[in-house]
Amino acid sequence: MLAISGALIRKLRVEVGLTQERLARLVGVSQAHVAKIERGVVDPRLSTVNRILQVLDGWKSRRCRDIMSSGVIFARLRDRVLDVSDKMVKHCISQVPVIERGRVVGTVTEESIMRRLGSDIDKRTVKEVMVSPLPIVSEETDVEKIKGLLKTYQGVLVSRGMRIVGIVTRSDLLKFLCEPV
Repeated sequence: MLAISGALIRKLRVEVGLTQERLARLVGVSQAHVAKIERGVVDPRLSTVNRILQVLDGWKSRRCRDIMSSGVIFARLRDRVLDVSDKMVKHCISQVPVIERGRVVGTVTEESIMRRLGSDIDKRTVKEVMVSPLPIVSEETDVEKIKGLLKTYQGVLVSRGMRIVGIVTRSDLLKFLCEPV
């Protein structure tokens, strides 16, 4: 028989990367109550334990496909920077993957455009301003595993087989972290 203890709840909470405060908000109890449960000071109601386990299970099983933005907008090496910049503004995005012959070869970011901004920007092509490609992960990748990548990169491309089907940006991750389970 499985015994649910405060130590087990703490272990599960830490594994999924939630703070006591965040778990408390998601469950609908105080942070102090979560702390007491984890220390074994209080004997919580079964309904509270069930809500805690539900939140932890839901949090743990989130995959990139659950939080990605689909309909990725791509650029090509020969596209004009002004055209790509217009797309970025129109769609409220800050990076665009660059593809050539079906492969991701780079990324155009607001920063990479700004670094090359000059009087001849209308003549520049994507090839001249692009930076390294964003990392690519499977749509089945656990959200927890991409947190580290998003500390370094502005986004992570999401693939299904050999096809790019979405992107997870820092903004997408922040929305995910703020939403109730």
